[in-house]
Amino acid sequence: MDKNHYCVIMAGGIGSRFWPLSKISRPKQFLDILGTGRTLLQATWDRFSEIFLPENIIIVTSASYSDFVFEQLPGLDPSNVFLEPMRKNTAPCIAYANYKIKLRNPDAVVVVSPADHLILKQDIFLDVIRKSLEVAESENALLTLGIKPNRPETGYGYIQANTGKLSGKPDNLRKVKTFTEKPDIELARIFYESGEFFWNSGIFIWSLNSIMEAFSSFLPDVDSLFASGMDIYDTPGEGKFITDIYATCKNISVDYGIMEKAEDVYVLISDFGWSDLGTWGSLYEHSERDMNGNMLSGENVFSYDVKNSIINLPDDKIVVLQGLDGYIVVESGNILLVCRKEDEQRIKHFLNDVKIKKGEEYL
Repeated sequence: MDKNHYCVIMAGGIGSRFWPLSKISRPKQFLDILGTGRTLLQATWDRFSEIFLPENIIIVTSASYSDFVFEQLPGLDPSNVFLEPMRKNTAPCIAYANYKIKLRNPDAVVVVSPADHLILKQDIFLDVIRKSLEVAESENALLTLGIKPNRPETGYGYIQANTGKLSGKPDNLRKVKTFTEKPDIELARIFYESGEFFWNSGIFIWSLNSIMEAFSSFLPDVDSLFASGMDIYDTPGEGKFITDIYATCKNISVDYGIMEKAEDVYVLISDFGWSDLGTWGSLYEHSERDMNGNMLSGENVFSYDVKNSIINLPDDKIVVLQGLDGYIVVESGNILLVCRKEDEQRIKHFLNDVKIKKGEEYL
């Protein structure tokens, strides 16, 4: 393991599309969504601890989730948990980590990853990470991992890559042409059939110098806020400083703020059984199903003529279901969701309506 290699795990999201199982009070990264006995955060830690020194793995999360982090990763050094006072998307999160890492090791090469992804082929994934670190060490470049699509998918962003191979570089490394937000189904089919587009994994690799130069060039206002704390980080005044600057910092993703604007952006095309587990449908695709195509959780569910559905219900409740085809049925606490699987993208709208009419306690 290389002392210059660092991993930043972003664990501050709320997983709203997994509502009502994932709530603001305990979002999906702190749940055992896959039924493996490990939460998504724990699984992510396990994965990266294979190739990173424990002292070089950093968790960035919301201050309100710190207890979950320490409960689930009890051996973690508190100095490796960076707490955000509010959610401002990925760019401020990464900028915060940049300046804290700079104090520890200005020669760092960094992997940035969400805490809630599924990786089925771990050995292949770790090989890809090793290769990407080698590229980032030798090039002044920003890398992301692109996933070879196996279907038209409307739930992911896409990366368009140049078709030509790069001389002297790994065969699966390409220069990025464009980033595209989640498309409709017609555009997703075009992307899939073209062979030039790849799913955007949201996993980034870069040298600390490269990403800090990019922040200085493309997000100077964000960069200057965090730069002003170089004498405050790792002191008792850090908490107040971070609270103050987050209040004024813009809400912006690193994709939009930097990756879509920078020149030296590359994609390493991979296939390691990836899913961002962003929706109930993505979980369904990667879960065991019964003979009727149902993903079923709940010890006392009686189903009749139910097929191709997602059923997640409490073990202590007797539930009878009849005649459902392609539905999501989820109960958590005092909330019951029943909707068509094909309409799962509307869950965010349902959640917003609940918030307006019933308040945030149900979120």
